[in-house]
Amino acid sequence: MSVAEFKVIARHDLDADLLQARLHAFNVQATGYDDGQDLAFVVEDGGEMIAGVAGYTWGGISEIHELWVHEAHRGAGLGSALMRSAIDEATARGCRLMFLSSHSFQAPAFYARLGFETVAVIEDKPLGFADHILRRVLRA
Repeated sequence: MSVAEFKVIARHDLDADLLQARLHAFNVQATGYDDGQDLAFVVEDGGEMIAGVAGYTWGGISEIHELWVHEAHRGAGLGSALMRSAIDEATARGCRLMFLSSHSFQAPAFYARLGFETVAVIEDKPLGFADHILRRVLRA
């Protein structure tokens, strides 16, 4: 079949989990790595999340997708504690590297203090700002 025989359909309600599962199956077949696991830690106060970190481990690396601390609790060390927990767990799972991305208006300097190095900067992502891609060696 050629591309002309298909129609592209807008599906903003797409089941992202299904798409991710299909991509994961391809990645496992291509790399041989089938050890992917979610990685997440939270800090709660009275059962409510006031800080959290989320990402994954897979194929000897870890990637952090989100780190968030409630505005009222920023500067108290919660972000550092969460990142240390994620780093320790990724290391325990055998990961050698950790990656993450931080916009210029977020916290690239915070991650640098945790031992991350900037490996790339993408300007105008979003427009007027930059996206910093950072990496930390977890173990040699």
